[in-house]
Amino acid sequence: MIKKSMGKVLGVTAIVTLALAACGDNLFGPDPEDVVFAESLGIDLTLMMETASGLFFRDDVVGEGPVAATDDIATVTLTGWLVDGTEFDSGLFTFQIGAAGTIVGFSEGVTGMQAGGQRTFVVPASLGYGSSGNGIIPKNAVLVFHVTLDVLITP
Repeated sequence: MIKKSMGKVLGVTAIVTLALAACGDNLFGPDPEDVVFAESLGIDLTLMMETASGLFFRDDVVGEGPVAATDDIATVTLTGWLVDGTEFDSGLFTFQIGAAGTIVGFSEGVTGMQAGGQRTFVVPASLGYGSSGNGIIPKNAVLVFHVTLDVLITP
């Protein structure tokens, strides 16, 4: 009975997935490789590293301090843009890496940075605000951040 029900569930899931793919709709937003970035952002994904989750990053300046990890407290100077070059945020931000309240892609983008470093990263919608959006950030938006890791406190 369980095997039969699982087969039906998997069959329905496959049909829905294929239907959405046929319509060109993506539940997770556009792939960063499929969007056009404003020239002013200087994004060339072929020159960036891609993580398993789909986040792209490049170290613009490698710091000389400790390496940021989950649960560390980081203070960063950031600027965030939409792919069309619209700035949606800038300034100082202090947060706990990996904690609730920060988008997953931002925590992932800072993880591995060394204090004093600067990094540019591209956050796919699935690691950002997803289908909800947030204020000026539309639903399914790919985001671009430039971050300087100013202070890192390890617990």
